[in-house]
Amino acid sequence: GGAMAHEAAARWLTRGPPLELWRSEEMQLVQLIVPAEAAHGTVRALGELGCVQLKDLNRDKSAFQRTYANQVKRCDELERKLRFFRDEMGRGGNAVAAGAGARGHDAADLDELEGALEGLERDLLEMNESSDKLRRSHAELVELQLVLDTAGPFFDGAKSRLPAASMVEAASIEAPLMAREGGSRLGFVAGLIPQAKIAPFERVVFRATRGNMFLKQQPCGRVVDPGLREEVEKCVFVVFFSGERARAKVLKICDAFNANRYPFPEEVERQRQMNAEVAQRLRELQLTIDAGNGQREALLQRVAQRLSGWSGTVRREKAIYHTLNLFSVDVTRKALVGEGWIPVVDRDRVQAALRRATQESNTQVATVFQQLRTAAMPPTCFRTNKWTSSFQGIINAYGVPRYREVNPAVFTIVTFPFLFAMMFGDVGHGILLLLGALYFVAFEKSLGKQDLNEIVAMTFGGRYVLLLMGIFAIYMGFIYNECFSMPLTWFGGSSWACDFEGCAAALNAQHGGDSNGTSPAFHTTPERVQEAWEEYGKCACDLEMWRGTPPPPGGGPADGARAP
Repeated sequence: GGAMAHEAAARWLTRGPPLELWRSEEMQLVQLIVPAEAAHGTVRALGELGCVQLKDLNRDKSAFQRTYANQVKRCDELERKLRFFRDEMGRGGNAVAAGAGARGHDAADLDELEGALEGLERDLLEMNESSDKLRRSHAELVELQLVLDTAGPFFDGAKSRLPAASMVEAASIEAPLMAREGGSRLGFVAGLIPQAKIAPFERVVFRATRGNMFLKQQPCGRVVDPGLREEVEKCVFVVFFSGERARAKVLKICDAFNANRYPFPEEVERQRQMNAEVAQRLRELQLTIDAGNGQREALLQRVAQRLSGWSGTVRREKAIYHTLNLFSVDVTRKALVGEGWIPVVDRDRVQAALRRATQESNTQVATVFQQLRTAAMPPTCFRTNKWTSSFQGIINAYGVPRYREVNPAVFTIVTFPFLFAMMFGDVGHGILLLLGALYFVAFEKSLGKQDLNEIVAMTFGGRYVLLLMGIFAIYMGFIYNECFSMPLTWFGGSSWACDFEGCAAALNAQHGGDSNGTSPAFHTTPERVQEAWEEYGKCACDLEMWRGTPPPPGGGPADGARAP
């Protein structure tokens, strides 16, 4: 019988499920001597295999002194260009489409991608520069049109004041300085200024010209500022003055207050002609801007179709060159030497990947693969799947088990959801949690391809943990008899009862009162005892008893006392 049991156990261990979940993989240290021509393809093949942990053999060198530092810089520049395209799409309101991946898996295709991105970036920068100039010209023409439409009545009021002022006696203190010059011609400056700056602007101009000025203004609403390229509350102004010195002062003050000045003819006919020309120019500019936006949108759409693939290619190439920087260069043999840990069970897969990379690179020398003997502690490697990866992450957050140590994640698969359910035990809330987890599990393929935000991505990564937590919460909710924090009576009511009248009499007798309330020191009633029973779930005295079945002889409470 014992021999048969041992044989059955051995058969289960050899043919049953693997035990890598209980203990970490058995590791071994290996050395790779890779020809320089096959280095890129070899590292890429090992990266796709995902079971090799390389050691850094260039710890004494900085990042800029390593062999492939220039290639890493190239990848950084390509990432910058891709971020530029992504930002431009976001600024234009375009959704980045997940297109086909960029073709190519070697350095030659990276050179082709670099040339393509450089040309696209140059075209987009030229379009942006041209669009900015056109938009600035459009904003300036809009402001000029506002000046032409608004400033006309200002001149009528200003001209009517000068003859009236010349009639005042020169000796009078009320005579303005303009009138003392006789029939001098008024100068003026017209433009737009932000509404918030018009009051200080008027005070500064008044003081600079010693009151020898006349300012008219009128708000015109929100207008796109040519310099800021954003809408600002502005108003149209015209400053009238006399003399060239006053003109120079007013111009400097306008520049200091960021006021945009525009030419304005005094003749009415010239104003109408100029307004028509501005309106025609605005229509032409708008057509040009729309055409430029169409070309820009078409270019961004072409980029969006392949942006996801390009980003993946650049990230992969950057990771390959970072890994190649871990190798030491053997100049005499024109080869790269690397050391790393691999699981023993994956030794054949690693060797097959090395042979395949050598064949694809068309090199005459094969990669040398040999095992190294060492007394160093190997790294811990656990094989996980989509069910166990989240639980393994919880364990690793507290501490990674040592090499070949028992993995606590196996127990956590049950204990973690169960302990959660002990605190969260509720049938209704558990069902809601289970439905949310089932949604993530049912659509995991489509959701895994999307760019989720931080909170949703974290929830999606722990979907199987949430699934078990919901199941255990429902189970504990049935034990607790709770659904949405409401008690359940699916399994019947409570089997405990309380003698309300007897309890009230006992309490009154114990504390110096009776059920009739004759003593003023203490008094309670059966109704109050019942309220305490319903609120706290227990009797106020020792008269709580088990309903239905009487206690066994010698084993139950005497005289109606509470059963243990």
